[in-house]
Amino acid sequence: MAKKRPQTKAKRPQLSDEEIPVVGAREPCPCGSGRRYKACHGRAAAQAVTELVHRPFEGLPGECDWVALRELVPAATVELSLKGGLPEGVPSVTLATVLPMAWPALRRDDGSVLLGLQNDTASGDISRDLADTLQQALTAQPGTPVQGRRAPAGGPRLQDLLDPEGTFEPVVHPGFEFWVPDAENATPEVTASLERANAAAIPTVRLTGVDAAYWCETPEKNHLRWVMPHPEEQLLDALARLHAAGKSSLGEGTRLVGSFRAHGLTVPVWDLPSGVGAEDVEKPAAEFAERLAAALATDAPLTPDERRARGGLTNRQVTLS
Repeated sequence: MAKKRPQTKAKRPQLSDEEIPVVGAREPCPCGSGRRYKACHGRAAAQAVTELVHRPFEGLPGECDWVALRELVPAATVELSLKGGLPEGVPSVTLATVLPMAWPALRRDDGSVLLGLQNDTASGDISRDLADTLQQALTAQPGTPVQGRRAPAGGPRLQDLLDPEGTFEPVVHPGFEFWVPDAENATPEVTASLERANAAAIPTVRLTGVDAAYWCETPEKNHLRWVMPHPEEQLLDALARLHAAGKSSLGEGTRLVGSFRAHGLTVPVWDLPSGVGAEDVEKPAAEFAERLAAALATDAPLTPDERRARGGLTNRQVTLS
């Protein structure tokens, strides 16, 4: 029998880790190692998917408002500034709490980009997933939505794409008319969709006198939910000091009822009587901010009453993310 000639394998081009595309776990790794993807470069990708980034918006202008728009606010938009300015053909980039059909992003007919914030993400790093969606939207064909995908491991995050000196000024809307350029002349189908979405939106107002505090109206009572940037343990101590001293309310009939964690930050929550509107808590919230600053500056050990107050606040704390 003739001997088989030794087969020579053509050398594959060497790819850097950043250039390795994402493929199925059991497929050959695109790097050319001969191993399956899950046993090669897929290990890093799998770790990126499962590893949770507790403060995904840390370092961005308006971190507290990013958290609020992700978890608390039904309808809001923010104009975003990119490092190096906007690409040619993209007149604006706007962050939106949610988009129609739960699209991750949308490139409008005029080339402008809408980026949805309240979407499920494929990995444990919301910032990386949003950055990947944003990059797709910037190059998408005008008039098309952008679908979500698993962001490549090691890809850029929002902190890499957005201007760190840019402002972050949320505009809270009563409804979702910002979805369409001309809501008054929308088709009957679009009008019906907007009506359904608007009916489900909880009336929400952002306070003007303090940062990242949002009033909302519910059928039984109103609430103030205030995203704060302070370290959790320090903030809980300060809230406990004020609560034990009877200085944690925002006026008659209001009550600090607890807090929740969201994306690495703490969000105290107050119950408000139904008749108390956003404008009614502007001054009390500003006064509370002054009391809180003084309590945060205190490092004395908690008294027994303050420890009990802290225990009560901790027991009523819920983690959202």
